[in-house]
Amino acid sequence: MQGKTLYVGNLSSTVNRNSLIDLFSGYGSVVDVKIIGANAFGFIEMASQTEAEEAKKSLQGYNLEGKELKVGEARQKNYPRGRGPRR
Repeated sequence: MQGKTLYVGNLSSTVNRNSLIDLFSGYGSVVDVKIIGANAFGFIEMASQTEAEEAKKSLQGYNLEGKELKVGEARQKNYPRGRGPRR
């Protein structure tokens, strides 16, 4: 793993920012949490790569509010040169 930001998928609609901070802070310092859309997925930024790796290993498949989390390394957005996201 090269980054310190994690993708977290399969979130329950009742999961909020604070519940993710509480869960992930058990593995290190949480820098930022973003939940996208109707809680389908989110991104967790940890303070270090080591902390992110430990959280990923430990929380992959973890049952949070009735759903098994999918935890992986967040990928960079790769837009064609000179272009931003499609609108």
